[in-house]
Amino acid sequence: MAQHHQLRIIITGASSGIGMALAQRYAAQGAALGLIARRAPELGRLASRLGCAATVYALDVRDAGALQHAAADFMSRHGCPDVVIANAGVSAGTLTEHAGDSAVFQEVMDSNVVGMMKTFQPFVTAMRTAGKGALVGIASVAGCRGLPGAAAYSASKAAAISYLESLRVEMRASGVKVITICPGYIATPMTAKNPYPMPFIMSADDAARKIIAIIRRGKSFAVIPWQMALVARVLRVMPNWLYDRLFARAPHKPRRGA
Repeated sequence: MAQHHQLRIIITGASSGIGMALAQRYAAQGAALGLIARRAPELGRLASRLGCAATVYALDVRDAGALQHAAADFMSRHGCPDVVIANAGVSAGTLTEHAGDSAVFQEVMDSNVVGMMKTFQPFVTAMRTAGKGALVGIASVAGCRGLPGAAAYSASKAAAISYLESLRVEMRASGVKVITICPGYIATPMTAKNPYPMPFIMSADDAARKIIAIIRRGKSFAVIPWQMALVARVLRVMPNWLYDRLFARAPHKPRRGA
């Protein structure tokens, strides 16, 4: 009988929300996991509950050196990963007129875009050599149009979508897939702060189930849930005058300390 291959999975932002739900679902499949997040206690608690080979790396995805060290450690234990999921992200309301929001804007861009690149970078050569695997970036429907009060978040997710597309074309001949996933509203600690209605909101576990199915199929781009895919399509083709009128009074994401 053929030996069943144990999946090797890297997940950033693994200590809560979608990342935690992905870790739980992959653990149930018996995967070897490399779990990355900033909060060491939460990561440790998660790993002890999973009942699979899970190595934790408490680091910030803005720290390229720490990510390179984690990648080298994981690959020395388990070999080249099958899937690297860049899920870590931060969200905060920002307004350009407030000088104090500049640092928040920088943090959101550095974590959500540059952090995604720094997550993939240490694995690309090994995956290209292996000629297989998937680099998965969790972007957002917020990247489809600029949302008022969420300039940093929308800009970071639009940049992530473009970055992933560039990477996908670069990797096309390598056998390594690059997958862009744009969730709508997912019930996580991040969205719990939103003071407005969130249509088609889905649980983190449902999102994780769908994301894993998309990765398995190797689909290059997906919006979840499907209802949000329709909304995203409409928003993308909506003329500016109509979009501006509809969204000018939209409620804003809370600013830090506001």
